[in-house]
Amino acid sequence: MVINVKIILVVPTAEYRRNFFYRLASYIYGPSSAITGPLIIGGILKRAGHNVEVYQEFDGYFNPRCMKYCDLVGFYTITSNINRAYELADLARNIMGKRVIMGGLHASSLPEEALLHADQVIVGEAEQVILDVVEKKLTDDIIYAPPIKNIDVLPFPDYSILKTPCNAANILTTRGCPYSCSFCSSSKMFIPYRERSIENVIEEIRMYKKMRFKYLNFQDDNLTANKERIKKLLKKMISENLIFKETFFFGRADIAFDNELLELLRDARARRVLVGFESLNQSSHDLINKKMNVEDIYSLGDKLTAYKIKLIASIVLGMDTDGSEDIKKIVDHCININAYQLQPAILTPFPGTEIYKQLSKENRIFEKDWQFYDMMNVVFHPKYFTSAELQLEFFNALKKFYSIKPLYKILKIYGSEALLRRLGICIIILLSLPHYRITRKVMTSVYATHSIPSINIPSEVKQRDGA
Repeated sequence: MVINVKIILVVPTAEYRRNFFYRLASYIYGPSSAITGPLIIGGILKRAGHNVEVYQEFDGYFNPRCMKYCDLVGFYTITSNINRAYELADLARNIMGKRVIMGGLHASSLPEEALLHADQVIVGEAEQVILDVVEKKLTDDIIYAPPIKNIDVLPFPDYSILKTPCNAANILTTRGCPYSCSFCSSSKMFIPYRERSIENVIEEIRMYKKMRFKYLNFQDDNLTANKERIKKLLKKMISENLIFKETFFFGRADIAFDNELLELLRDARARRVLVGFESLNQSSHDLINKKMNVEDIYSLGDKLTAYKIKLIASIVLGMDTDGSEDIKKIVDHCININAYQLQPAILTPFPGTEIYKQLSKENRIFEKDWQFYDMMNVVFHPKYFTSAELQLEFFNALKKFYSIKPLYKILKIYGSEALLRRLGICIIILLSLPHYRITRKVMTSVYATHSIPSINIPSEVKQRDGA
């Protein structure tokens, strides 16, 4: 048995996300938090007698030289941070002579690629295999980890090993999602959908109250998928006064029709929610297997305003059934319903997703530099836009939503703190967009160098946009 291995676990961050504008915008956007996976895995290793440190590069300075003083480095990967992970892994292996393990969404989707930069790759949920991998009882190059059937048995995240700043506790009450949108990479890795018991979740929340966290983030892909279950959880939180200054969660638009749930969310101070609107075009929802009625979106805005729940509206730009009028319509709707924040996301074909398979088959992906797979850059040929036009739609959506005009309404509905955050984001976007255009290679001349394959534009989209 290997005794007392010195281990560093790193969540890397792409270079441009480490720049001043991006970090400042993130600070204004909301409290910093840490991905739970490395904290759970690190806790397992720590309890087994190993010396573990976890660094989340986005939230604090990470000096790669610290890898010189460990035996093993592990990397949690997503597609947009994988280039940085490979850079650090090559430094650790080739220059410092360290053992390297990789896991996470991207490494699980493309393990053979990740193995070029690592000694071993873990595909899937690593908790059941990580100790045997570290202690060299599992020696295969690629380890296929089975899903954990009963997620109540997992230990809670160990924040004592986190070496970078963190202001909000992250908690997962489920794994996976009962839905399977074609662009979602998370639902491909965390299969099947599983729920923790209410008492197990409450025990973890009690821990965070004792640790004096001011903020709580539910990181479930869809916290409100099982509404009766989450009502029981919220009632328990309220009865035990497990209330934080503000709690964030991911939800769906159908919460608009459940007044009891909205009341409980308000009373538990779960007052910041991200909802994937994606589009107001029902055919687009059907195309991506969203399983949501757009009429639900129209019902949500007034309800959330009435319950003082701040809406972060997420929309997707570039779906094959959406034209420029569809994008304008959804952005205008988000403004009209006084959404607190907007997250425009360019459709991104993450490896392993159905969208990736489709666009690859159609030879429409022109960019394979993974750092651009961040939902802010166009990496494929859209059906109804040139790549440059779709990129400009992204910029225009940000500029239109984050204008000064709606600030009085934000103050009136959500108060002064929300106003200051919103104003800060407005200023950062105005200052950073020119910098982003230059440094991220999104000028029209760049996209003009890519040949566009022959694509049939759907007739209904032509008619809507006057093509």
